[in-house]
Amino acid sequence: MVAGKKTMASTFPDFSSKFSKPGNSAVSHRNLSKSDLGGMIFGCKHHTMAECLSKLLFGLPALHYPYVRNVEPNLPLFLFNYDDRKLYGIYEAACHGVMNIDPHAWTDDGAWKTPFPAQVRIRVKIQCQPLLESQYRKIIERNYYQGQHFWFELDHTQTRGLIALFRPCPTNTIPATIATRRSSSSTASPVADWKSVVIRGHVDTEAAIPKKNSDASPAVNSNMFASLDFDHEESDCANSSKMSSAGPEDIVAKEPAPNSEELGKDFVDTPHVDATPDLNVSDQTLPKQQYADERFQNEVEAVVLKLQTLSAKRSSLLSSSLHSENECSSSLHSETDLVSSVATIDLNEDIGKISEETPILTVEDNIELDHYQGKEEVVQLVKEIKAKSLVLEKKQVESDQEIQRLKDLVKHSERKIEQLEEHLKDLETKLEPSITLDESLNKFVDQYFGSDKVIYLIGGYDGVSWLSSLDAFSPSLDILTPLKSMSTARSYASAVALHGSIYAFGGGESSGGNVWHKTVECYNPKYDEWTMCSPMSTERGNLAGATLNGKIFAIGGGKGSDCYFDVEMFDPALNKWFNSTSMHEKRLALGAAELHGTLYAVGGYNGYSYLQSAERYDPRERYWTRLPNMNSIRACYSLQAFNEKLYAIGGYDGKKMVSSVETFDPRMGSWLMDEPMKFARGYAASVVLDNALLVIGGSLDGDNVTENVESYKDCIGWTNKYTKAITKRCFFSAAVL
Repeated sequence: MVAGKKTMASTFPDFSSKFSKPGNSAVSHRNLSKSDLGGMIFGCKHHTMAECLSKLLFGLPALHYPYVRNVEPNLPLFLFNYDDRKLYGIYEAACHGVMNIDPHAWTDDGAWKTPFPAQVRIRVKIQCQPLLESQYRKIIERNYYQGQHFWFELDHTQTRGLIALFRPCPTNTIPATIATRRSSSSTASPVADWKSVVIRGHVDTEAAIPKKNSDASPAVNSNMFASLDFDHEESDCANSSKMSSAGPEDIVAKEPAPNSEELGKDFVDTPHVDATPDLNVSDQTLPKQQYADERFQNEVEAVVLKLQTLSAKRSSLLSSSLHSENECSSSLHSETDLVSSVATIDLNEDIGKISEETPILTVEDNIELDHYQGKEEVVQLVKEIKAKSLVLEKKQVESDQEIQRLKDLVKHSERKIEQLEEHLKDLETKLEPSITLDESLNKFVDQYFGSDKVIYLIGGYDGVSWLSSLDAFSPSLDILTPLKSMSTARSYASAVALHGSIYAFGGGESSGGNVWHKTVECYNPKYDEWTMCSPMSTERGNLAGATLNGKIFAIGGGKGSDCYFDVEMFDPALNKWFNSTSMHEKRLALGAAELHGTLYAVGGYNGYSYLQSAERYDPRERYWTRLPNMNSIRACYSLQAFNEKLYAIGGYDGKKMVSSVETFDPRMGSWLMDEPMKFARGYAASVVLDNALLVIGGSLDGDNVTENVESYKDCIGWTNKYTKAITKRCFFSAAVL
């Protein structure tokens, strides 16, 4: 490419010289960085689960240590049981992930070295009901890589999604599968009597009360996560990695788990568990609206239960005096009825917010009903409930006042809008002469260019310099008309047409150093002007762009040697970018297109190898689905929707530029080879115009930039479009309005 070739090669990755072997590279894990790692799943079976929770120790085979070592204290952890395929939680790391904390864990009396040396100490944060695979599978869908196998590393979006699915156990009983295995030589097992009280809608566990002639068994720490929000939205996304969830070869069978009936309904054998409950319940965050009513009812029911128990005890103590018994019973029943009446408080839509900010009852940890020995305590509880009810009423009044203020503000805004509309009509009346002038100009343009549409060529590289230009090409007249240039040079960018405008975003240029853009420009053909829009969140080039349902999607790409699987969505009405669901794989120099209301992302480069894989995003399902692979590896190519099929045209196969073409018919669900182009090329631009598929310019072999144009029509095939207007151009975008 003459002088400009050296500059280009110093800025953008040279695919052909650095990687030449086709196919995807397999890795043993997702290789998430510490900043991207939001949580982790560890594995067990029925016979190893008890030891995991009794020793507060999780482990995996040694080959998983490369990511286990990224575990840091307080990282959310989950336990996956291979036997029932349930997910248990919620736990957190109590130390860094290291090798051989217990060199003989999960073996018979330390007879040999542990098969799971990649280990981490854990704490129980919330004892929750386990999740079935049908519940958690959708959250970690991108981690599944073969059948029921999935990788254990979780990003932040997946971790928040799993935590939101878990629900605290209704009582503080632990499943039989996690009870400690009893030794055959022992004569008795320590048994703990567990009690729980409802505090702010959570189940908080008290310290265990030891039975007579037995050792005390400490209670499970049931702290909530203070730093995680249970509310979550769509998500992300992540790319491939490996940690199998269905590989029984990773677990060594020892002995069956104890029967849950042996443990009893209210007693659990749990030695070696942290006995210090964390009292920071008020700092925890749970779903606010969905369970507010249930939390309030549970709290009131707990108080009523205490009063009823106290009533029975007073009746027993004062049974010697019939008069005293009747008097006390009458008093207690009247007070119990008063509390029950409080429980019938009418809950409204705002009760979730109010109960979240101001707890209805404050019950201290380890509270015992035996402490209530007189009527004064009962009266005090009733007074507290009344006080909390008054607080609720006050909050309700304040909420009603705020709603009324907002209604008044809406009415005021509506009046302002009406005034502005009247003012706009006056301005339009004054501008009628210029509107007539625009109509005359449009007629002149139609006569000059003809009635057919023009192709807009945006940015790129001409073999000498990086371009910021915008040109209008009329194929019927073979005329190229220069238009208003962009504010900056853009190559390796993407451009789409939407609502009569052209949007150019991302890309880069090499003059003056390595420059990548996250800026977005919009071209208005009526006024021949570019305006700046809200930028993307990340600089990126070699990305793909597509439109769907009036929104613009920026898909994949990268910056320098970094490759992205991220997807961003732009809403022109709001002038704002939003994070969308990420793809399964990182893709640089990929192809993307919209067909039948869905998005397709195909081929590209993932940082290790060139790809032939494909995936599809359905906005109704809101996640990406893997599709059959292409027949050829492709990057730096064109993907177009034409005649209700996808056409993958030319590109780079890891060794050279190719001329091959293949199509994907969603009704058939497979890729078929089609007639190849006349010339092998990559980094070309393609459009659909007048029932024909046009491919313009590109790079022939990495050194030669071409101006050649080819056209494809059904029943005719590929033909050369000889034109004098088009000059050499590659790394550019094209669009048709």
